[in-house]
Amino acid sequence: MLYIIKKDLNALEDGLYQEVRSDVPLITDIGKHLVEAGGKRLRPALYFLAAHSSQKYDLERVLPLAVTIELIHMASLVHDDVLDNAATRRGAPTANAKWGNNISILSGDFLFARAFALIADKNYDRRILLRLAKVICGLSEGEIHQNEKHYKLRSETEYYDAITKKTADFIAASCEIGGIVAEMDITAVQCLYKYGLYLGMAFQITDDILDLTSNEKKIGKPAGNDILQGIITLPVIRAASTSPYKQELIELITNKNLTAVMVKRAVEITRDSDGIDYAHKKVYSYLNAAKQILPTGLPTNIAKSFIEITDFVNKRDF
Repeated sequence: MLYIIKKDLNALEDGLYQEVRSDVPLITDIGKHLVEAGGKRLRPALYFLAAHSSQKYDLERVLPLAVTIELIHMASLVHDDVLDNAATRRGAPTANAKWGNNISILSGDFLFARAFALIADKNYDRRILLRLAKVICGLSEGEIHQNEKHYKLRSETEYYDAITKKTADFIAASCEIGGIVAEMDITAVQCLYKYGLYLGMAFQITDDILDLTSNEKKIGKPAGNDILQGIITLPVIRAASTSPYKQELIELITNKNLTAVMVKRAVEITRDSDGIDYAHKKVYSYLNAAKQILPTGLPTNIAKSFIEITDFVNKRDF
């Protein structure tokens, strides 16, 4: 059913290439590198779907916000990679690996500014600009929280709070903004927000599962990379509570001088515990909640597409 937004997503790619151009050639090179690195384009896809609920759908009017949403996402990833000292993302070198931290941070700032400049004169509903500003505040708060908790065993509640701000709220806002553009009533917009929030929680937990169960070829980074970076995710939090080797695991994940052998052992302990299954159950719970909360008045093809996206999150292995 996602053929509904195929044309929109193609236009999005063209729009991204156009907006990352700068009079400074280096900024253009970095921007093109980021666009070409690809991605799932999940946030603009959800926004497009929600916006398509309107019988007055106009791609020319809808597109700038989609580009803005993805530019904000790209900028946040650039900053995340600097903070995490990441060398690759999606199997390609990160901007900081190619051009250094200082240039990467400034390029991320450029993308944030470009994102808002693109929509500043488009006469969108005031709620949209406020919502996007809050998203960026949340992204920053979530990243700071995560950095404060590096190599520290956080609680499940702290974990959920962090992934809400780092991932789920932005996905939720993308759905919500699409509903606003489609001129849905406030109840439907709120339902779309909650759908996106639940979907986003499931999406991030799935990411964290894949970090422990997949391989570098599929996810673009080595297994256990989160542990190496000091990021303690849900499966590990659970394993640190239930595994017969929980004390050993805690000593490993709180060690700032982790070696590859130590990371491998931490991954083994987590895999041998009920941590992965526990996290999968949370994913199923969030996805079921997402399906149940969808607005009842959505066009049938749009509702089916939203359901398809929950199925994609449930089954994805990259």
